[in-house]
Formats: sequence, structure tokens, C-alpha cells
Amino acid sequence: MDQTVPLTAEQISDEERGIIWTTIPARLDRLPWSRFHMVVVIALGITWILDGLEVTIVGALGPILQRSDTLGLSASEIGAAASFYVAGAVFGALLFGWMTDRMGRKQIFFLTLGIYILGVAGSAVSFDMASFAVARFLTGIGIGGEYAAINSAIDELVPARLRGRVDLIVNATFWAGAALGSAGTMLLLHSHVLSMAVAWRALFGIGAFLGLCVIGMRAWVPESPRWLMTHRRVEEATAIINRIEAQCAHVPGAVPAIRIYAQGSFGLRRALLIMATQYRARVFYVMVLMVSQAFLYNAVFFTYGMVLTHYDAVAPDSVGLYLLPLAIGNLLGPILLGPFFDTIGRRRMIGATYGLSALLMIGMTIAFVQGEVGALGQTLLWAAIFFFASAAASSAYLTASEIFPLEMRALAIALFYAGGTLFGGVFAPFAFSLLIGHGARGELGLGYVVAAALMAFAALVALVWGVDAEGRSLEDVAPPLGGGDMV
Repeated sequence: MDQTVPLTAEQISDEERGIIWTTIPARLDRLPWSRFHMVVVIALGITWILDGLEVTIVGALGPILQRSDTLGLSASEIGAAASFYVAGAVFGALLFGWMTDRMGRKQIFFLTLGIYILGVAGSAVSFDMASFAVARFLTGIGIGGEYAAINSAIDELVPARLRGRVDLIVNATFWAGAALGSAGTMLLLHSHVLSMAVAWRALFGIGAFLGLCVIGMRAWVPESPRWLMTHRRVEEATAIINRIEAQCAHVPGAVPAIRIYAQGSFGLRRALLIMATQYRARVFYVMVLMVSQAFLYNAVFFTYGMVLTHYDAVAPDSVGLYLLPLAIGNLLGPILLGPFFDTIGRRRMIGATYGLSALLMIGMTIAFVQGEVGALGQTLLWAAIFFFASAAASSAYLTASEIFPLEMRALAIALFYAGGTLFGGVFAPFAFSLLIGHGARGELGLGYVVAAALMAFAALVALVWGVDAEGRSLEDVAPPLGGGDMV
């Protein structure tokens, strides 16, 4: 293979010091789109389908789970169960984010999927609030752990010129899961084939079944060659990139090498120190993106079923019908807008999507508080809002995974996910369920205004502190901590 330095492809230049010259990043970034990349996207993207399924089912089943022939939960217990799920996701992200940088991407995304299957199966057989809360917490652990491992693996395997759109589309599959959850609730709750006492359990069973189906697919996804090279496992990394290239069309031309001091993983203390000094502006930027989108989404989707039944007298078994348009809007946004994040650029598109979401939310809130829109009108307005907000939320995960060094990438994703979700995910569902319980539209409208203000602030921050990462190698956006010199 052609190179620009007089070295073999992955030659260790000084074994004792751990310095290696590698062409792996450049070889991965120049690959044409292939069957290999499609397998990676499908096998790993299932994470977001499962997460969307979970969120939508719980949102649609909120009123159902308050019935005496199901779990007999109160409105506040529904909100608390949602918070248990998100709290589990935070814990799982932190634990497995740390483990992902130490043990590798592949081992962790098998383990976390198994935990998810166990948790969702436990949700299906819950018998009271305590057992349901434990099952939701366990389910959240699995999903949260997946975020760090999956985002790291996808970004490190996808070519730089396509990374933005692929990441957004993969994150958008969350809404394919949401659509599946909506369709599932409508089918099982309206078919009368199963009683209500059994149908809600069957809905959770869908997630466990999908999880079992996808385990085999993940065997086709290799360990990240980028991660392997930072752990001095050069022969393994080279073998993997050779197999990947064998599945793709040949791309002629010279391949630049990069010099890396392979130091392996970094502990939490050192990672936090690096983020607080060298990357403090990026830390602030990503945290604002994560908090604002987490607050919006967790506040709305965990409680929307209660909003429809409480304010618009929608029958509990019809809630899924109104969640479906929201899922479609969320799915279409990243798919249609994703390519522009690679062409127009990250900074402009992130600012635009966050800003437009905020403006549309203000208009929707005014109409809602004044009682000018019913269930259908409100749902259509939310679908328009989420067309842009979904692309914005997906870009937050893209940003967290691409603007920090490879050695601490998964841990960084986990820390930002945890920080944003602790505020937006744990607090928001419970707070909004209390606002709904008070009954006044104005009080809930105030909550919507807070969410819009957070999104607007994120738009301004993106325009000022955004990173122009489009088309650039991960090692160029954030050089490895042990080197990163290109030759």
C-alpha cells in the first residue's frame, strides 16, 4: 500500500516508548461506503430503536398503568418510574463508559445489550411499583451503557466525510423504535385479542424479543482499530483494517501516517483534569447541548400520554395513535437534514436546528395555553418542532463523540450523557408530571417555555463555541493525547 513515510503500514518505531506510526485513521476515513458500514449501522443502531421503543411504550402506557387491573400506579409514580429508567441510564453510561475505554468497544456493547434484555423482560413481569422501578432501572443501565460504546464504535469506523449524516441517521433510529412502540400499543390495546392486564406486558416483551434477535448481528462488528492501536495491539488492528478494505472497492493513492504514543486508557481523575483545562470550552459547549435536548425530550415524551388524557380527554388506549406522528417527525428530521451537517457544517446546522426548535415551541406553547389547539393540532405542532429538535438532539451526541481524544472518547460521552440526563432526564419527567397533576394549562406552559429557553441558549452557544468538525479526521478534530503528528 502506498504511504508518505518510509515505514511499513503499522510499524512500531520505538517499542519501549510505545510510539507507533499508523495509517489506520487515514485508511478508515478514505473507505467508500460498503456493505461493511451498513452492517455496522444496523447492528449497532438497534440500540436507539430499543431506547425509542422503551420511551414510547412507557409514555403510551402511562394512563394504562394507573388502572387497577394493571399496576395501579399514580401519576407521580409514573413520573418516578421514568426517572428510575433515566437514573439507571446515567449509572450505566458512567460505569460502562469507563469500561469501554479500558476493555474495548465490542465487549461492552455485547454486555450492555444483555443487561437491557434482562431489564425489559423484568418490566414485563412486574407486579407492583417497587418491582417495576427496579426493572426500569436495570433497563436504563443497559441502554445508558450502550450509548458510550456504540457512539464510540460508529464514529471510529465511519469515514470522516460521512460521519455527520451517518451519526444523525443512526441516532434517528430511536424514532423508528418510537414508531414501532406506537404501532404496537395501538395494535395490542385495540385488538381485544389480549386483555389490558396482559397487553401491557406483551408490549414490554417486544423489546426483549428484538434484543435477542440482534445479539447475533453484533458478532459481525469488529473491535475499533483506532482503539486497538492506542492499546499497542497493532497486529490486531492491522488485520481488522485489512479485512474491512477487502470488502470495499480499492481506493488508490498515498495514505498519510500518524504518530501516536500508545498510552492505553486514562483514569477518571486524569480525564476530568484534561477536560477541565485543555478542553474546558468544549466541555461547556457539549454540556449545554446535552442538557437542553435531554430536558425537552424527557419532559415531553415521558408525560405526553398524560397531557393528552388530562387536557384533551383522549382515551388511554388511543394515546399511541398521537405518538406516531411525533415519532415520524423525529425520524424524518435527521434523515433529511443530516447531509447538511457534512456540507453546510456542524456549527451552522446545530445552531439553526436548536434555534428553530425554540421558536416553534414558543408558538406551540402560546396556542396550548390559550386552548386554541386540541389533541390533533397539538400533536401536529409537536411533530413540526421535533423535525428540527431531533436533528439537534442527534447532533449533541455526534458532537460529544467526535471532539474529544480517542483515549477518553467513551468516558467523555458517558460524562456528558450523565450530566445532561441527570438534569434534563431525571428532573424533567417528575417535574412535568407534577405540573400536569396541578391541572392548569398555564403551569405546564411555563415548563414548555423553560425548555424552549434552554434550546435557544444552546443555539447561541453553538454559534460561538461550535467546532467545525465536518469532513475532518477524528485525530485532526481532537489529537490523541499521546501524539497525533501527521506525516
